[in-house]
Amino acid sequence: MTVLVLARDLDPSADAVVLALRERGTPVVRVNTAWFPAQLSVSAGLRGGRWSGYLRTPAHCVELEEVHAVWYRSPEAYRMPDELSAPERQHASVEAKYGLGGVLSSLPVFWVNHPARMADAAYKPVQLVRAYECGLTVPDTAITNEADTVRRFAAEGRTVTKLLGANTISEEGMRKLSWTRVLVEDDLADLRGIEVTTHLVQRWVPKAFEVRVIVLGHHLTAAAIYAGNAASRVDWRSDYDALSYDLIEPPSGVTEGIHALMRSLGLVYGALDFVVTPEGEWVFLEVNPGGQYGWIESCTGAPLTGTLADLLTEGRP
Repeated sequence: MTVLVLARDLDPSADAVVLALRERGTPVVRVNTAWFPAQLSVSAGLRGGRWSGYLRTPAHCVELEEVHAVWYRSPEAYRMPDELSAPERQHASVEAKYGLGGVLSSLPVFWVNHPARMADAAYKPVQLVRAYECGLTVPDTAITNEADTVRRFAAEGRTVTKLLGANTISEEGMRKLSWTRVLVEDDLADLRGIEVTTHLVQRWVPKAFEVRVIVLGHHLTAAAIYAGNAASRVDWRSDYDALSYDLIEPPSGVTEGIHALMRSLGLVYGALDFVVTPEGEWVFLEVNPGGQYGWIESCTGAPLTGTLADLLTEGRP
């Protein structure tokens, strides 16, 4: 039986997992969907209610019926031939999504995570509601494109704003990053442009430290993150060099809430972020169903790669 790894070409975490699988004697094939159609082809037929056939690359041919687990890491978009017009490329990409993507998504195997569950879980408003329902504490939050709503919310206490989706924008050959930001009077005085789209504003949670929790099936690893300067105390992603870490045990109620949330969202893997207040309360911020874990493993020694490889080999959480 084979593990199928769907990942981009340059991905050190995927490299490490593939190596760990091979060390366990587990057959593994790594594919980037961006290879389709130049270096990846598919042939699938529906028999007995299941798609059978194969994926073929220049190096491998993997039988779909031999796949028993899939790690949906971070594959890239299909790359259609340059000679196609823009409308033709768009059409071909849509057909590939529903054709190749549909065949893969239908495989009745162990997924980490299934792309449909990842897509559902990507909505932060959904995460916050589900987290509360699962017994986790969540901060007061508003989502709006009205300036007056932002000002009313900010008048009730210290407020931050953060993006609802990815915190990167590629523009004119440059990659721009956006960090969580504390709103100050000058921001609130000039909210021009807010009407263009929705914005998330959230009550600032006083921090003793923050925690990234990596969930792999029934396995949970919590790393306390201590900020070493003012910028990283607002958003630790802004300065990794200023951070230090400790492995810690969450309170039992938080652990139960995390596992309940993962079940609610249908996720096997998740990277969850919490603030721990000076009083010791754990406040949930978000769960990233495809979030990074490699630097946590490197800084703490937690055996995350091995745990993931074991899950994929066993084909169950």
